[in-house]
Amino acid sequence: MIEIYAIVKTGGKQYKVFPGQVLEVEHLDAEEASPVEFNEVLLLVDGVDVTVGKPNIAGAKVLATVLAEGRGKKVIVFKYKHKVRYRRKTGHRQPYTRLEINDIVTG
Repeated sequence: MIEIYAIVKTGGKQYKVFPGQVLEVEHLDAEEASPVEFNEVLLLVDGVDVTVGKPNIAGAKVLATVLAEGRGKKVIVFKYKHKVRYRRKTGHRQPYTRLEINDIVTG
């Protein structure tokens, strides 16, 4: 079995992706069912060949399709100062984009 995968950078994070994978990344400005292209490919493994970018691999890209957009689980933020009756309770839900990786182009 030949393993083909790449490491891409998006939203300030790095993800190991392979064709057919479904993953959630930081929110992207893209419509549902539209194609997305990642040009910041840091590492590319094509069977036995390993290519490391300095910092990116020229001509390599990852093609994906937007499946859905959503928001993560709620995180409670509670601020408290003792003796002064100060309490603030807020919540935060981080937006994300669910992608399906279609192809890895080696360039």
